[in-house]
Amino acid sequence: MNEKLEKYESKMEKTMASLDAELAGIRAGRANPNVLNKIMVEYYGVPTPLQQVANVSVPEPRMIQIQPWEKSMIKEITKAIQTSDLGINPTNDGSSIRLVFPELTEERRKELAKDVKKKGEAAKVALRNIRRDGNDSFKKLKGSEVSEDEIKDLEDDLQKMTDKYVKKVDAAVEVKTKEVMTV
Repeated sequence: MNEKLEKYESKMEKTMASLDAELAGIRAGRANPNVLNKIMVEYYGVPTPLQQVANVSVPEPRMIQIQPWEKSMIKEITKAIQTSDLGINPTNDGSSIRLVFPELTEERRKELAKDVKKKGEAAKVALRNIRRDGNDSFKKLKGSEVSEDEIKDLEDDLQKMTDKYVKKVDAAVEVKTKEVMTV
């Protein structure tokens, strides 16, 4: 691949990775430990990701169990989960914390599906912005050692790359929407 295109490919790859991470954080009826990725816990005065202070497991399809490595962390973890936007009340038995995910209502599923589509659209906009930046930088090459035909080829290749990533976004959104809408 042309080295002028490589930096745009890596930016598009990062956009795709970001979308995948966002979609993994959307809960779809069953327990998914990825919903806890953004939760930070005060650990000796330092905000620390939940996964670094506890063992997270999924013993049942709609339950996440959090086993802190230090019993003193139970209160902090419970507080962090309650203040997050998860919308789930943690229950603790003194040694571990359980999160029971309620069955999603039809209305909530539709809301989540809209959210998935919105995130997909934002990713497509980001991809198009990367394409625009690439095309602008290629146009600046005019008059230098690069011919107009080469610039046209670069723009065509960048468009093909953009189309490829837009298809990937559409596929990821479709998979997540199906996952959210299935009961």
